[in-house]
Amino acid sequence: MLACLIAAVFTAGVGTVAVHDEDAANRPRPPAAIAAVASSHPVVTSIVTTTTTTAPPPTTTTTAPPPVTTLRAAAVGHDLSPYNGLGTWIDVYDWSVTYGKDGTLVDPAAVDQMARMGVQTLYVQTSKWDAPVDVLEPEHLLPIIQRAKLDHLRVVAWYLPTFEDPQRDMARLMAASRLPVDALAVDIESLRFHDVAERNRRLIEISTNLRAALPNVTLAAIPFPPVAMDVVNPNLWPSFPWAALAPSYDIWMPMSYQTERKPESGYRDAYRYMAENIDRLRAHLGRDVPVHAIGGIADRTTPDDVEGIYRAALERHVIGGSLYDWRTTSADLWARMQRFRAG
Repeated sequence: MLACLIAAVFTAGVGTVAVHDEDAANRPRPPAAIAAVASSHPVVTSIVTTTTTTAPPPTTTTTAPPPVTTLRAAAVGHDLSPYNGLGTWIDVYDWSVTYGKDGTLVDPAAVDQMARMGVQTLYVQTSKWDAPVDVLEPEHLLPIIQRAKLDHLRVVAWYLPTFEDPQRDMARLMAASRLPVDALAVDIESLRFHDVAERNRRLIEISTNLRAALPNVTLAAIPFPPVAMDVVNPNLWPSFPWAALAPSYDIWMPMSYQTERKPESGYRDAYRYMAENIDRLRAHLGRDVPVHAIGGIADRTTPDDVEGIYRAALERHVIGGSLYDWRTTSADLWARMQRFRAG
């Protein structure tokens, strides 16, 4: 789930692969429609069924609406609650002066709006490979995190290592973990280091060292979706080391962006793409790992897409869901995403 998102076109002819590309700085950033959601939808589920709830009107209050449903969490050793329920994402292009160039920056007031939309977890990028410091602009980042805590949102820090300088990657991940956050996620998608075998080795080493250094922190992996690597373009990341990474991560968040698939591939179908990515992920890892479902790029996602994402997630017992990202998610999508809220 993840720097600014672009579509990287590959030659397999099935579609494109959306990445949180560390080099992309100019993706159009239309502001999200942040009018309050008028009401949520009734949930029909074999997991938990609740009554329809109504979100509060847009006022200065930061109290989130009550949960609509609780998705079942798998049992693991670490606390999965930071990844439960409805999430949203911001990257350095959203909140930092250094990289933010398109529109109003995300600030503490925006976090209040997230709370009114029912968001339960904020995923925030804490730095970038070419930033001058391990934690970017703490004078802007910390007030966002602090406001999230006041609004009863959990915060997961994320960073995208490039594997060009493993010491820098590790230092920045550790710096992110020392912020007042609830968990840490590693965005595993950089292709800047071209030697695949060595990239795999460095990825495994960083992941293993991170797990050893942070034994009590719930760690998430945010990889390319398996369909992209298995079917769309097997040359994207050959021999991705799923099994070797399995001991290091507590939860997996594949970037299942159906918005980057061509209709003729069959994978533009949000239900099929999300379902197959989760199934392939668990098959690669050899167990029923906990999953948080990251759906498509928000400003290219339709209400029908959200229906498909939710149905696949519900059937496969994911523990939460989100779209990428906050500023590009419209009010009609927030109304439908409410069903990912956890109690």
